Amino acid sequence: MKSSTRIAAILLSAVAVAAGAASGPAGAAYWSLFSGSANHSPQAAPGAAAAPNGGGAPGAVAVAAKAGRYRDGAYVGAVVDAYYGPLQVQANVSGGRIVSVKALQYPADRRTSQRINNQALPELQSEVIAAQNTQVDIVSGATLTSEAYLRSLNSALGQAG
Repeated sequence: MKSSTRIAAILLSAVAVAAGAASGPAGAAYWSLFSGSANHSPQAAPGAAAAPNGGGAPGAVAVAAKAGRYRDGAYVGAVVDAYYGPLQVQANVSGGRIVSVKALQYPADRRTSQRINNQALPELQSEVIAAQNTQVDIVSGATLTSEAYLRSLNSALGQAG
C-alpha cells in the first residue's frame, strides 16, 4: 500500500471519530483497507450487531457478537453464492469461542476453484479463529470465496450470538 493511501486512511479515520461517527463500546464504524486496495467504505466495528441473514454489501461483513460470547454448539451458516458455486460453512463453538469452521460446500468443480479454495479456506479459518469474529482480511486472489465464506460464517455466528 502506498504511504499516501495509508496516511489518507488514517486521516479519514481521525475525521470520522472527531465527527462522531464512532459510537458504542468499540466504535460503530471504522475505515478499513483490504489487501492494499483503496476500499474506504465504513465497516462495522468489532462488537457491532450482525445482519440476521448474513447479507450486506460486498466487503461489508458485520460482526455477529463480541468475542467469547457465543453459545456452545455447531451452527450452520446460510448458503451463499460464491459466483462459481455455492459456499456454506459450519461454525463450531466451545467455551464461548470459535474453535473451528468447516466448509460444508464450496466451488470445487474447476481446477482453478480447487487451487484457490485449497489455499483460501484454511487461511480464512485460521484468521477467524484468531480474531474470534468475521472481521478478517479478504484473501488476495480469493475475493469471491472470502466474501461468501464470511457471509455464511456471519449468519452461523448470528445463531450462536
